[in-house]
Amino acid sequence: MMKIFFLLISIGGIFLISCSDKKEKDYKYKPVIVGDWWEITGNPDLGEYTSENQEPVDFGVWQAEDGTWQLWSCIRKTNCGGRTRLFYGWEGKSLTDTMWTPLGIVMEADTTVGVQKGGLQAPHVIQKDGMYYMLYGGWAQICLAKSSDGKTFERVINDSGTTEIFSGPFINTRDAMTVKISDKYYCYYTGHLLDAKPDEISAAIFCRTSADLISWSEPTMVSAGGSVKDMDSWGGGDAECPFVVPIDDKFVLFRNVEYGRNNLNVQYCSENPLEFGIDTDSLMLSRLPIAAPEIVKLGDDYFIFALKETLDGIRAARLEFEMISSEQ
Repeated sequence: MMKIFFLLISIGGIFLISCSDKKEKDYKYKPVIVGDWWEITGNPDLGEYTSENQEPVDFGVWQAEDGTWQLWSCIRKTNCGGRTRLFYGWEGKSLTDTMWTPLGIVMEADTTVGVQKGGLQAPHVIQKDGMYYMLYGGWAQICLAKSSDGKTFERVINDSGTTEIFSGPFINTRDAMTVKISDKYYCYYTGHLLDAKPDEISAAIFCRTSADLISWSEPTMVSAGGSVKDMDSWGGGDAECPFVVPIDDKFVLFRNVEYGRNNLNVQYCSENPLEFGIDTDSLMLSRLPIAAPEIVKLGDDYFIFALKETLDGIRAARLEFEMISSEQ
């Protein structure tokens, strides 16, 4: 059989991939961090809400209409009251810029539209038909906001007078991440149970699909349990901050387990965006010492953003997906 080879050049080296081998053998894509990290943000000044214990945590990164890059982070343990969380923003001209420009507090929880005081969590933005849609947590539900320029967002109020688009089936529905696959939008998110028995799943990643980002399907549990179930420091933390990257006919799930000095993220690779393993490690791919990653693709290049180990800011690095045999 004739074999055609492509030469792939990366920062880490040169790889030869055979077309016929690619078709004849199962393969998967493994994320590899390339080079050094650079600092994107520090711990912001929140004015009257500033706390000695505050921490930037789950965040979203996207490019606005004017070409600038926007980063909104949930800041927790602030003095804003309630659940202590609000959104703070930064702006960068390039993904490789260090120390992006602070924008200040960009959103606070509005209890009149159904969210808990101080309950904002994990913003993520996706574009559709020239508009920017932000899905974010309101502590017990996933909420929606919209923007025409990707910088100023307005809450979308439903017929019930709230910003909720869905919740459940577990509690503290949070950490929404949305990606378009074919003609549907897939929203991955987290939930956990407080009263789960030792042999039950206490934290899971779910997915719902939609054609318009407004009406959503019933949830499907896509990842939970396995060997990472007992690796987190609390019962709801082993299936947080889901992020899914489609590559060719594969889907790589980043599943967060731990923040801070012992930060840990586990990755899975699947041919089905709704199946990454329940109580099994069969699709587990690799582990990285990072927390709450967001992956940005610009042209053919990938960048990874993650929390600093000290939980006082956000960092970035270049990322590659290495094609490996499924046997590895």
